[in-house]
Amino acid sequence: MNWGIVGLGNIARSFLEDMRLLKDQQVLACASRSISNAEFFAKDYSIPKYYGKYNELFDVEEVDIVYIATTHDTHAQLSIEAMEKGKHVLCEKPMAVNSNDAKKMIAAAQHNGVFLMEAFWSRFNPSIRSVLEHIINGDIGDVKYINADFTFLGVERAKDRLLNPNLAGGALLDIGVYPLFLAYVVLGLPSEICSTAILHKGEVDLHTAMLLNYKNAIANLSCGFSSESEMVAKICGTKGNIVIQSRWMNAREFQLIQRIDGEEVVLNKHFDLIGKGYSYEIMECTRCIAENQKQSKLWSHQNSLDLLSLTDEIREQIDLKYPFE
Repeated sequence: MNWGIVGLGNIARSFLEDMRLLKDQQVLACASRSISNAEFFAKDYSIPKYYGKYNELFDVEEVDIVYIATTHDTHAQLSIEAMEKGKHVLCEKPMAVNSNDAKKMIAAAQHNGVFLMEAFWSRFNPSIRSVLEHIINGDIGDVKYINADFTFLGVERAKDRLLNPNLAGGALLDIGVYPLFLAYVVLGLPSEICSTAILHKGEVDLHTAMLLNYKNAIANLSCGFSSESEMVAKICGTKGNIVIQSRWMNAREFQLIQRIDGEEVVLNKHFDLIGKGYSYEIMECTRCIAENQKQSKLWSHQNSLDLLSLTDEIREQIDLKYPFE
């Protein structure tokens, strides 16, 4: 497929470098708010077309699918603009700032008959997929407890998007969606959420802790920019545990620990990822579009809406609202 890339930051570079490892994929065009940035990026990666306005890329007829890698606050608007031009869209997570905007994106995809997917790369990671298979197969029994976090020292980067309320900054939408994702794909939607946060200048969350209560299970989750964690995830069941090694959201290995006849049996599983791991969401887009599917069965429109319903609730609890909402 011919790709267009909108938003040319670090994640776009990682995405493109992984794409180069795949066959039958090419980036035909890139766009930034600055024509000089677009030209620099295009020369770095030998991209034939570059633009200083996003909508100019959407008008390029040869572009099949657009990868939206801009700041969170622009995801909905740019995705809708691209889809109205007949482009398929892979939009970085979170799909939108809130579930209402995501619903508008989904409506635009349906109206224009195009493919739309949130770029939740962890869902397509071979290690994560294998973990879910073990859980579905009952290899650790009924899941009763999940512990997962995603934290790193990001305060020094406060000058960029991370802590900028006008760009929908904060830990929850940037990295908190990862532990929420793990609890969701294993246990579904919770019956109750209890959240607390430390806010940066009263504007965005610097660190958020979330306790998700299910009928017969609990998920203890957190995210933040104020400390470093091991970023090891644990899923505990009645017959054993799964420990996903750091960094669990793009893991290469995990341990399946089972209790069999009173003894502990440990199975170490390792996966050699293609590149950093973005390749798998790219392959999923290609497969779905080739089969004329408008959404992925692995990470559907409803999955994205469900995840945003959780962040909406958590934001209400910690009193986090952005100036543009």
